[in-house]
Amino acid sequence: MAKRVQVVLKAPVVKLGTTGEVVEVAPGYARNYLIPQGKAVAATASVLRQVERRQEQERQRKIREKEEALARKTALEVIGQLTIAMTAGENGSLFGSVTEKDVAEMLQTKAGQVVDRREITIPEIRKLGTYEAQVRLHPEVIATVRFQVIPAKGAV
Repeated sequence: MAKRVQVVLKAPVVKLGTTGEVVEVAPGYARNYLIPQGKAVAATASVLRQVERRQEQERQRKIREKEEALARKTALEVIGQLTIAMTAGENGSLFGSVTEKDVAEMLQTKAGQVVDRREITIPEIRKLGTYEAQVRLHPEVIATVRFQVIPAKGAV
């Protein structure tokens, strides 16, 4: 039985791994398919050092992203109460509803924070009142923004 060889993947390979991973494969698979197709390179000492350096850079980048997200979370939560003016009826029911897009626009105009509407989660809002929106800034960082829905000027 031939021993297995280590290769570093240059492209994702189904059921094997993703780019930059060091994997062990059969020598024939590496020699006849992965290396000629440009999907992998032999795992030499210098290639392994490059992989480690790239992984460290990626780890540092992720740490920076998380720190930036934590800073944005603090900025969003310190803002205080924000308001959205909507047209409403006499009993406080809105004509329409407040959407994630409305909250994103409010954050941009009143707080100066650019947030993608797809990152915002709000409950269904069809009445006047105070609500909370969850803003996902990073996979591990979620900010809570409180806002009040008030009747628009000139509304009933």
